[in-house]
Amino acid sequence: MSSNYEVTGMVLSSVPAGEYDRRIEILTKERGRISGFATGARRPGSPVMAAAQPFVFGTFVISEGRSAYKIRDARVGNFFPKLRTDVSLSCYGSYFMEVLQYVTRENNDETALLMLAYQSLRALESDVFDNRLVRAVFEIKTVMIEGEYPGPRRDTQYLDATLYTLDYLFKTAPARVYTFGVKPEVLEELAGYAKWLCKKTWDHRFQSLEILELLA
Repeated sequence: MSSNYEVTGMVLSSVPAGEYDRRIEILTKERGRISGFATGARRPGSPVMAAAQPFVFGTFVISEGRSAYKIRDARVGNFFPKLRTDVSLSCYGSYFMEVLQYVTRENNDETALLMLAYQSLRALESDVFDNRLVRAVFEIKTVMIEGEYPGPRRDTQYLDATLYTLDYLFKTAPARVYTFGVKPEVLEELAGYAKWLCKKTWDHRFQSLEILELLA
């Protein structure tokens, strides 16, 4: 019998599997991005029903299966309720989760990206931050964490406040990146830079981003 392990993480995606199960991907602190089956998650009263949903952050009890993990139990720490009732916020969150599915790997140390994901969803639920700023910070800091940050564009002149913000993001831990606001002109530069950076770094078609930009 496989041993059970406890991991802390966030559900990136969840799709039906069979009649009552769900296949979920979790970004974990201990094992990077993992795939697993939440058996019976679609049955009323299932101990993993509430946790087998996108955006859920919590503790998961898993065991190793032949080709994927099995989710035995879970305790929800935060399920980000506003992201489930607000279409715009849900689109932002879905985009963030899709990016993390693309850049993370199993057995990698993804602790920094997990913290960034958690703080980014918290920032989306907050009334303090413009969602466009949250998106730009998430995109730029993700590239920085991945070690692919090239610095400011050399063919573009930026405001001093924009350059200061980029430097702050580079030097600051993910837990503290959402501690500031910016003027509209700085936000425009950050958003433009983030768009250029993502295309340069990933050049990947994110389906959720296309939906987000239709709603923007």
